[in-house]
Amino acid sequence: MNGLDWAVLIGYFAVMVAIGVWSHKRVDNVSDFFTAGGKMPWWLSGISHHMSGYSAVMFTGYAGIAYTYGVTSFVTWSFPIALGIAIGSRLFAPRINRLRSRLHVASPLEYLKNRYDLRTQQALAWSGILLKIVDVGAKWAAIATLLSVFTGVSLNQGILVTGAVTAVYCTIGGLWADALTELGQFVIQLLAGIAMFVAVVLELGDHGGFLGAWDQPELKGHGEPLVGPYGTVFLLAFLFIKLFEYNGGMLNQAQRYMATRDAREAARSARLSAVLWLVWPLVLFFPMWMSPLLVESQKADGSDSYALMTEQLLPHGLLGLVIVGFFSHTMAMCSSDANAIAAVFTRDVAPVLSARARAWGERSGLVAARVTTVVFLGLSMAVATQVDSPTFKDIITVVIKWVAGLMGPIAIPMMLGLLRPFRRSGPTAALVSWGMGLVAFWLVNYPVHWAVEGGVPLEYQVSIPLAVSLVLYVVVGFVKPEDTEERLAIIERVNSDGGGEAVAVPAPAGEVAGAPVKD
Repeated sequence: MNGLDWAVLIGYFAVMVAIGVWSHKRVDNVSDFFTAGGKMPWWLSGISHHMSGYSAVMFTGYAGIAYTYGVTSFVTWSFPIALGIAIGSRLFAPRINRLRSRLHVASPLEYLKNRYDLRTQQALAWSGILLKIVDVGAKWAAIATLLSVFTGVSLNQGILVTGAVTAVYCTIGGLWADALTELGQFVIQLLAGIAMFVAVVLELGDHGGFLGAWDQPELKGHGEPLVGPYGTVFLLAFLFIKLFEYNGGMLNQAQRYMATRDAREAARSARLSAVLWLVWPLVLFFPMWMSPLLVESQKADGSDSYALMTEQLLPHGLLGLVIVGFFSHTMAMCSSDANAIAAVFTRDVAPVLSARARAWGERSGLVAARVTTVVFLGLSMAVATQVDSPTFKDIITVVIKWVAGLMGPIAIPMMLGLLRPFRRSGPTAALVSWGMGLVAFWLVNYPVHWAVEGGVPLEYQVSIPLAVSLVLYVVVGFVKPEDTEERLAIIERVNSDGGGEAVAVPAPAGEVAGAPVKD
């Protein structure tokens, strides 16, 4: 990087902070901070939903998969995400919106207190918070890894810089700041991605051209959709996982649905995000598929290939723009996660721990939300320094194995609890499915993994916990039905618009969140 690249990077950080300061004027209460008061346009929600779904892990971990295996990086990652969100646009997006518009909640988990009971809500809230700390830690480590390639700064310095800038704008402006910065980040990534695509296409003239390059020995097998550990079982498992994860199971995407005006706009938001996931990653992945022709990775997993190619092909200025693109994805996801976890803690956890929290007013609740956001970011940054330790292994291991494997036990009770066919499943089914899903994750990743020659295949490591949770949630619900009138009322309110949308004002933390209200 030279002075021009640094100017682009510093200018980007300054704009992000400025957006946060401007968004501060739109945040008057907890509803504004966590759900934009239900006033976010569907197209902004859709772009925000898309941008908050992936990070610099794409340019490190998935770049390594693309470098090693080729197009399977798209077929087994962004394609199932696009399909999952498209399905969720009818199945989940409208119902999640009604959590805010009809049940007056500001956290995706707030309704669980009445749908199940307090124990279930707390179990899912605490496990979701801990998982997100690890997940976001991996994202900080990914962007710091890229920053170290370009600038030479240490991993910890890179984590500190990106985390601090993100903390400023998302703490000041809440979900509005997240969405508006994500819109700007989308435009930046559009320019950066097209620049990189064009640069690689021009470079392929010496390697047989756009089509002839696929016949080069370095790309042998790169055109196969399912190769290596990423086979049919992995694809089906990943589709099932992403159906829940990207429609609200990881909380931050649920907020985008909640932020729109009504259920119809939430569905439109999801459809836009699905289209972006289907089309845009093709542009981003193509240079990664061609990378074995152009660079030689210095890491065994190929995770530095995209960064090396960027340095080699792009002039200064454009190089800075692409680096900004790396930051844009990571900061989009991490800021949205921070906002979601702050909502869960201040709305679901703190009122249970403290009588003072139950008495928070608009101002004190907003201060608590901002403090929680900063604390969450600090904890995730601390975890980021340990991502390459023996406990967490490498970045892609954290993202695929830990996050995909642990998301299911949390998401199954939360997401299926919205649907009428699962109305018989109550707190017993939810807690059993959650607890045994976590046990299944531990077994297949550690004791069983160690006892099996060659270890448990990746597709089973990530899919078995979710499958166990799903089966138990359904079976226990039939064996021990707990469909009380109060719980059925909650389900009916999120499955129909009734007499119209309710005012987007969340219940105070001390009241029973999610209780039925009269039309």
